[in-house]
Amino acid sequence: MAKLDARRVQAFLAAPGAECRVVLLHGDDAGLIHDRALQIVASVSGGDPLRLAEFGREAAKDPGVLADEAAATSLFGGGRRAVWVRDATDSLAEAAKLAVKGPGPGLVILEAPAESRSLTQLRALLEKAPEAAVIACYRERGAELAGSIRRILGELGVQAEPDAIEWLVDRLAEDHLLMRRELEKLALYVGPGGRVTQEAVLACVAEGSALDLEEALVAALAGDLPLADRALEQAFADGAAAVQVVRGALRQVQRLHLAAVAVAGGAAPEAAIDALRPPVFFRQKPALVRALRAWRPEALEAAGAALLEAERRTKTTGLPDQAVVRGTIQLLARRAAASARGR
Repeated sequence: MAKLDARRVQAFLAAPGAECRVVLLHGDDAGLIHDRALQIVASVSGGDPLRLAEFGREAAKDPGVLADEAAATSLFGGGRRAVWVRDATDSLAEAAKLAVKGPGPGLVILEAPAESRSLTQLRALLEKAPEAAVIACYRERGAELAGSIRRILGELGVQAEPDAIEWLVDRLAEDHLLMRRELEKLALYVGPGGRVTQEAVLACVAEGSALDLEEALVAALAGDLPLADRALEQAFADGAAAVQVVRGALRQVQRLHLAAVAVAGGAAPEAAIDALRPPVFFRQKPALVRALRAWRPEALEAAGAALLEAERRTKTTGLPDQAVVRGTIQLLARRAAASARGR
């Protein structure tokens, strides 16, 4: 089994095969790792706390403990045991080796939201073992993220309309744990058996710093520097990270570029904005139409390159990251304002 192909992950999470003794979940998205660990634990233990044993790094002090727990039976008999280890590192390599070769039938789940260099031995061991599964958990995008959103909402007892899913995919891609919290809040808002519409999403999820940030970025692209500054200041005060701002700006530039290409092909600005997916929040439409009239496709391509350079500078130059991003956003606003004056 070893490395699990992305197309097989969901089926494995729902029903880990009896031949599998150890599964390692690793990658750069700690929230996704934890969410998948929860799914496997539920699949194996059936929700029975007597069929679950939990450990941390202390399991490394007794390498045989994971194999022993996987071989143990519940006090009331029946069912496979889940042996769940949080924060796994290479210190558990020997324990994992013994569990792989152990009698089972329990499954050892290693949750490893650690840097890759601390998992070198553990990954190398398990990737070669036919009795193990290794699942990479990197940030989801596009259709994969949409599928996770639908699944989580389904688990919470609600369904969502396509426009609402599109909106959520575009804005909840950065952190899986944050995404789950927002979806739980959304499910409570619409109620059991409810249907998530775009209006519900805008009312429930599009609030606080996230909406202030979008307002700042749209204002900047429309050339409204004072509004962009005020909204950006509020977003930073509410905890928005510099990289979140620059990536949000890049998404807005990419969406505006799609509309600008449509206008260059003969579409009206309002129609080009209305055609964007996910749909534009109604309060932002007037500013985006103004922005569309201020930017040509080639200028937006240059703006995207400037934002990518800003992200690089926040990570490599040692300069204050907020100052770097704020300066780039202000530059875009001045460029848009100058274009509007020149019409």
